[in-house]
Amino acid sequence: MQASFLQRHIHATLGSGNLREAVKLPPGEDVDEWLAVNTVDFFNQVNILYATLTEFCTPSTCPIMSAGPRYEYRWADGITIKKPIVVSAPKYVDYLMDWVEAQLDDESVFPQKFGVPFPPNFQEVVKTIMKRLFRVYGHIYHSHFQKIVSLQEEAHLNTCFKHFVLFTLEFGLIEKGELAPLDDIIESILQA
Repeated sequence: MQASFLQRHIHATLGSGNLREAVKLPPGEDVDEWLAVNTVDFFNQVNILYATLTEFCTPSTCPIMSAGPRYEYRWADGITIKKPIVVSAPKYVDYLMDWVEAQLDDESVFPQKFGVPFPPNFQEVVKTIMKRLFRVYGHIYHSHFQKIVSLQEEAHLNTCFKHFVLFTLEFGLIEKGELAPLDDIIESILQA
């Protein structure tokens, strides 16, 4: 099915308020196509959410990319930076967004034409993207949630994150250990 239809399906079901249904693969649809369309949406959502914090998330306020004191993230893309390096949170997010955008723009990874097959490692690429996007949520919740509240963005953040979590759980895209920094939030999301 074409990406535009899948896009409309996502927005129609999200508007219904039933996020558990919104993440399910529509009957008869290709799972890779569904993962692709949603990955683009999640990338855009995280990018927009983080953009509201750029004046507060600086190299001096956030000298390391973390999701609380027990979770520090180092950057490596496997191409230009092979060995993980310590970078500030804004630098990590810059590297991440550039890296994800390069994946999304690479037609050998995310085919743009209908009927062009996805590569055999496509789901692994999606898992890596989602794991790294989760880290941005982890950083936002642990380091900037008070600012989110003062900007009155918490309802939007929580809805985006709930959609993200339900989707990643539905398709097994992030390992449980990676979700640990936000276990409490995820648990409350799943009970809601």
